Amino acid sequence: MLSESLLAVAQPRAADNTCDRIGLSAATADGRHLRTSDFGDWLAGRGRANEFRVDRVPFAALDGWAFDEATGNLVHRSGRFFTVEGLHVTELDAPYGDGPYADWHQPIIKQPEVGILGILVKEFDGVLHFLMQAKMEPGNPNLLQLSPTVQATRSNYTKAHHGADVKYIEHFVGPTRGHIIADVLQSEHGSWFYRKSNRNMIVEAVGDVPLHDDFCWLTLGQISTLMHQDNVVNMDSRTVLSCLPYADTRSRALLSDTQLLSWITEERSRHDVRVERVPLGSLPGWRRGESTIEHEAGRYFKVVAVAVQAGSREVTGWTQPLFEPVGLGVTAFLTRAFDGVPHVLVHARVEAGFLDTIELGPTVQYTPGNYAHLDEKNRPLFLDTVLRAPSDRIRYEAVHSEEGGRFLNAESRYLIVDTDETEAPQNPPSGYAWVTPAQLTSLVRHGHYVNVQGRTLLACLNAMAVNSR
Repeated sequence: MLSESLLAVAQPRAADNTCDRIGLSAATADGRHLRTSDFGDWLAGRGRANEFRVDRVPFAALDGWAFDEATGNLVHRSGRFFTVEGLHVTELDAPYGDGPYADWHQPIIKQPEVGILGILVKEFDGVLHFLMQAKMEPGNPNLLQLSPTVQATRSNYTKAHHGADVKYIEHFVGPTRGHIIADVLQSEHGSWFYRKSNRNMIVEAVGDVPLHDDFCWLTLGQISTLMHQDNVVNMDSRTVLSCLPYADTRSRALLSDTQLLSWITEERSRHDVRVERVPLGSLPGWRRGESTIEHEAGRYFKVVAVAVQAGSREVTGWTQPLFEPVGLGVTAFLTRAFDGVPHVLVHARVEAGFLDTIELGPTVQYTPGNYAHLDEKNRPLFLDTVLRAPSDRIRYEAVHSEEGGRFLNAESRYLIVDTDETEAPQNPPSGYAWVTPAQLTSLVRHGHYVNVQGRTLLACLNAMAVNSR
């Protein structure tokens, strides 16, 4: 079974003490402070302890936000936070196995500041525990999910919003921060953010750490169990967890590391993508109403506005725009074993907001409804293979939310699906490559190689291995 072979990928290297300790935490099913079976009650209790409410409002009801008279861009009066602008994208090399659309316009979020997504770890009874937060995000369908210790933009932790201090931030910035386990800049959603990066950090605490309300210590094994549940572990936690330094088991891959890096360089070189920021107010194909900006075909996503009450946040009430996708996404890795070594099929994916043309993404990363009107030859590669996959080939499945601070009800069905030579050949189409999970783990230790959906699936692969023991 593939899940059994994946166990070898997640095993830490004995010579590396950090990897040993991560492996022990992954193997520990219950923590010192909170049993996994009690987590649901704890999370529900945190929800009852604070007042949470999100209401849709017209754009005119946004406090501090307005459409710029000259451009139509949606901006905040402080000049901070983010702006909603227009984007014109032309991919001159398409179609080259990458999809039917070569030229399009869309709204985009421009948020140039780099935020911190950080998880604090500490050893209890010889086992590393991860400090996780029950955090409300207005875009989450169930509002409250398990987030990193710190999940804050620069505007948040420098208090541009005039709110309360960000708890535990001192462990990640300044002279008192702890021992670094992982620290890397990673991209956000390239389809909805313009060149946005966040600092993904895992830090081991030095000294005592007080436990505040809405926080809990969990082992990596506990978090892996929760990763199998719908809408529990949020996107920011998943991307940080993907940066954990699992070791390479030196299994033979179809592509050597040098060949893989060369293939990535070739993919970045062959795509000619022109991206131009344009005024939101004159965006072709998009129309603005009192409460939404939406595509004239009713597909893709909408820009909407909400009013938020959140008793546990640094600021307890605010209004803001959000992007709301149309339909449930499907995000999947196809998997095969070659000579007994598990591989996943990655896609060199072009997204308009990437810093460097392409990043490695899942085999499939689409919202099926956006392509339902197309004939079979123009539908995305492998999408129908995933949609038709029988249950006995699905090794992992859960619905996870995307970033709840900027996206409303943005959910995707995440899957890991076994396949064969007929459906996914050893020599895949242009733009696709077979890589091992260990190779992905190595790439994630560096910025802008694996997109956020690919990092979620890497975290799912590790969680799947842990829960197969």
